[in-house]
Formats: sequence, C-alpha cells, structure tokens
Amino acid sequence: MTETLDTSIPSAAGASDRPAHRDSNVLRWLGAYLSSMVGDSVYYTALSWAAVQTGTPSQAGVVMAVSALPRAVLLLGGGVIADRLGPRRVVIGSDAVRCAAVLAVAALLFLTTPGLWPLAALSLVFGAVDAVFIPAVGALPARVTAKDQLARVQGMRGLAIRLANVVGAPLGGLGVAVGGAATAFGLAGLLIAVSVPLLISVRVRELPADDKDGKVGTLHTTDATDVPEAAPAQPRRELRDGFAYIRGHRVLAPLMLAIALGDFGFVGPLNIGLTLLADRRGWGASGMGWVLAGFGVGAGIASLLLAVRGRLPRAGLVAAYAILAGSVAIGALAYVPSLLGAVGVSLLVGLLAGLSGAMCGALLQTQAEPAYLGRVTAVASLVSLGLAPLSMPFAGAAVAAWGVAPVFVVSAAVCGLGGVVVLCAPALRRAELPR
Repeated sequence: MTETLDTSIPSAAGASDRPAHRDSNVLRWLGAYLSSMVGDSVYYTALSWAAVQTGTPSQAGVVMAVSALPRAVLLLGGGVIADRLGPRRVVIGSDAVRCAAVLAVAALLFLTTPGLWPLAALSLVFGAVDAVFIPAVGALPARVTAKDQLARVQGMRGLAIRLANVVGAPLGGLGVAVGGAATAFGLAGLLIAVSVPLLISVRVRELPADDKDGKVGTLHTTDATDVPEAAPAQPRRELRDGFAYIRGHRVLAPLMLAIALGDFGFVGPLNIGLTLLADRRGWGASGMGWVLAGFGVGAGIASLLLAVRGRLPRAGLVAAYAILAGSVAIGALAYVPSLLGAVGVSLLVGLLAGLSGAMCGALLQTQAEPAYLGRVTAVASLVSLGLAPLSMPFAGAAVAAWGVAPVFVVSAAVCGLGGVVVLCAPALRRAELPR
C-alpha cells in the first residue's frame, strides 16, 4: 500500500463515534453526491432541449433513450469494477469522465451547430459511465461511515435526491433561457466537476480482514487508497461469485426478490398509469403534477425521518408492513374521484414507498459484506433501472384493454407480494439494523 495518500479511516466497526449528519467526512460525501445529482438533472434538461431543437420528436426520443442500452448491458460488469478498484476511485473517475464529456459538447455547441450526433454520442457515454457509477455510488456509503449510521445516511441520500430533482430542472431551464443548450451543458459540467475534489477529500474505510483474506475468491481489495493488493480474479468469475453470494445469503436473496416485485408493481402505475388516470379523470397535466408532488413530499418526509431518527427497530418487519400498506395505497389511488384525495393518497404512497425503500437499501448495505457491495448494488440497480421500466409498455397496453382500475389493482398485488416475501423469509423478517 502506498503511504502518500491518507484517505483511510479504521476498518468499519459496529458503532460510530458521531452521528452521520455531524460527521464532516460524510457531509463531504453528501456534498459531492448532491452536486453530481444536480448536475445530472441539469444535463438531462439540456439534452432534451437540445435534441428537440435539433431533430424531429422521434429523433429526440432516440437520443434520450440511447443511454439505456449500455447502462443495462454493462451494469453487472460495473459492479465487478466497483468491487475490484474500490467505489471511491470509480466514482471519482466516473464523474471526471462525465464532466469532460459534457463540457466538450458544451464547447462544440458554442462554436458550431453539429447536429444530433454529438448529443447521441454524449448520451451513449453517459449510459456507459452510469453502468460503473451506479454500483460504486451504492457501495460507497458503507466505506465512509459505520454500519450503525447507514439508515441515517440512506435518509440523507434520499433528501439529496429530492433536492436535486427540485433544484436541477429549474437550473437547467434557466441555463437554456440565458444562453441556450450550450450554457446549460456548461453549467451541468461545472456542477459535476465540483464533486471531484470533494470526493478526493473523502476518507474511506478499509475492508475488514475477513473480506480481504478469503471471502471473495482471489479478489483482495483495500480501500485505504482504493488500490488493488493482488492480481484480481477473472471478471466472469467475480460476477459468478457475486450471484452465488446473493443466492446463498439468507437475507439478501429474498430481499432482492422483494425489491424486484416492488419495482415491477410500482413503476408502471407511477409512470404510465398515473398519466392515463389523470387524463381520464380530467385533472390534466397540472393535476398529474400535483399528484407527483404529493408523492415527492411523502418520500421526502420518509427520508427526513430516517435522517433525524437514524435507526428504526425491526427493520425487516418495518419494510414488510410498509410495502404491504403502500401496495394498498397504490390500488386505492385508482378509485379516488377527486384530485385533492389523489394528492393525499399519493403522499401516503410516497411516505410508505420511501420508508420501505430506505429500509431495504439500509438492509442491503448492512447485510452485504463490503467486498461484494458493488456487485450486490449492481444486481439491485439492474432490476430497478434496467428491467422494471420494461413493464411500462405492458402497463399502457393493459390500461387500454381493461381500464385503469384493474391495472392499478394488479400492480398493487404484485407490489404486495414483495411484502409477503419479506414476511415469509425468517432471516429477513427478523433482520435488524446495527445499533
């Protein structure tokens, strides 16, 4: 190990010296994460505006969607890279590449009118980089704080995501209004760039000795400086090891199934079903916006609760009951006649979904051995970001064939099965977060 970089803190212990919201190391990580997420939101606003202004609507749709393919194809491999090189190093490299790519396109748009090809290329680059960025981001919190603070960190991360969504789109729109897409891209690049020095200053915990010395095949990684200690195993073998690890884990295996069922039951109604429901109820786009705002407020309250509370007892049971109650609220949303009632129900859905999501995320972080976290996060992310969105076309077709209410009920039942899985898996049902 090199001793020129002092980026390590002692190996993760069961309890921390100070709560995460008062830990300067965690706050630097949170600042980097928030800056990167706001930059992402500005980037997507700029990309959609530039694509619509440059090409036809169908071409713009292709540009916006083209990043999904490399993200889905490479995501599992990204988990291997995050575990092999260390999540901190991977996140720093990913943000540096994304920053350079966005600023290059911004410069190109300032100087000329190149057409759609640089936008499509940028979208492809973002998709490929996201494939390694997403697993590394998921694995990093366990290296910057102790296990007893991970629930609080999940809440802080949720608040950062909500804030980025609220701030990012208006900033992107302001950038477009002031100087066009080039200015907005430049702003996005600068925001992403802010995260790099913050991440460099973040100290990371070493892997526990049992993780480094024999539980990951031939993978030996230290996070003292994110430098591999020994020749790594073959990527395919590491990926197989990750799947075998999840499959044989008494908590992670049913937890992955519960997450998958929850995402498949939730994505369709929230994205396609809600739009069709608002249209058929006569609420219009503004009404749909209010319902989505209710969901966002509810999820934000759940994140704030965890950020302040830090830990909830009986995490497995809390997750199960929140999933079951949330599934009932999802089904009820299709039967609420008034807009005000729908906003109230959506707030409840957001609160319960935010609570169950944070509990599942915290359990994933605390139950997985740190050396496997990149691959574990990659599998969970592939389900949520790669496979669950595939349900949206089927949800739309089902609404056209059978109506809104039956689709919401079926989706709620699928979602509720996730809670049933948690209750039927004794180790997951009894799982606790560290004190």
